[in-house]
Amino acid sequence: MHLIIVAFVVGLIFSLGLGWSGMTDPKRVLGFLDVAGPWDPSLMFVMASAIPVYMIVWHFVRRRHKPLLDEKLHVPTRRDIDKKLLIGSAIFGVGWGVAGICPGPGIAALGSLSLGAMVFVSTYFVGAKLEGFFNAN
Repeated sequence: MHLIIVAFVVGLIFSLGLGWSGMTDPKRVLGFLDVAGPWDPSLMFVMASAIPVYMIVWHFVRRRHKPLLDEKLHVPTRRDIDKKLLIGSAIFGVGWGVAGICPGPGIAALGSLSLGAMVFVSTYFVGAKLEGFFNAN
């Protein structure tokens, strides 16, 4: 139960940060990706502030013998680049460039009750189900 509460609080903080920074607005993201038009550097500033915070927290997390709410730290061990990774990255990148939104900000944007956010999150879950179906076979 503690893990669910912590996950909810962390997700809430992340969502509030995305909303406060304007990253739930697809126009902001598309403005960053459009380097030939009226370029909007705000996404760069959001990333530039998030990366050092992550690095500092990760420095302390990896030194612990075990996490606070689990028996072991679950860190991916694969380092290879395969066809599935490349295809998935390409699909993500194209979707991000076309829609101007990715899963985190999309879910956070549900708070606005906008039709675009609802359509995005619905299709995101359909895609996740399809991925599970194709990987099961």
